[in-house]
Amino acid sequence: MYFKNRQEAATRLAERLAIYRGQHPLVLGLPRGAVPMARTIADALEGDLDVVLVRKLKAPGQPELAIGAVDESGVVLKGQLFDMASEQYVAEEVRTERKLIGDRRALYTRAQPAVDPAGRIVILVDDGIATGSSMLSAIHSVRARHPKKVVVATGVAPSSSLRALRAEADEVVCLYAPDDFYAVGQFFQDFSEVTDEMVVAALAR
Repeated sequence: MYFKNRQEAATRLAERLAIYRGQHPLVLGLPRGAVPMARTIADALEGDLDVVLVRKLKAPGQPELAIGAVDESGVVLKGQLFDMASEQYVAEEVRTERKLIGDRRALYTRAQPAVDPAGRIVILVDDGIATGSSMLSAIHSVRARHPKKVVVATGVAPSSSLRALRAEADEVVCLYAPDDFYAVGQFFQDFSEVTDEMVVAALAR
């Protein structure tokens, strides 16, 4: 285990990102797990907090495996395993995940309206990254709204995913890049579920 919990990872990431304190960054958490982390980082850097809504597209019969991702506008990012699913399966999966994104946006906007990233230093936060599909989708989604800079911050990720992220982001901050990566949760002593209520509370603070 590398982290006691997400809070420890967030505190350590905030230390690594201290250069952005005073530059009023926009810190975007990937719901749900990373939003309380993003709150800690935004507070430490004296920045703003919001969410970036993307969802991974699950492989047929293997829900933990991503074949791609979809963002809030409906743009689909194809992963390396995208072709293992039929067009009909992908279309249904996109519909399902876009509905969830819409429901979450409606819920989270009650806490605060969405923040425009245009011209801002944007820090995208996730607790950990496996295939990288969701974070790549998040990068593309934010890029389309013309930020000044895109920084990815995560606790743990395999080196193969980090290479793909570094090709798309302006900067990638990752605390650990282990060779024996199987799942994000293996690197946290406490990896308990983050609920929608916890996300709303983080956004409302």
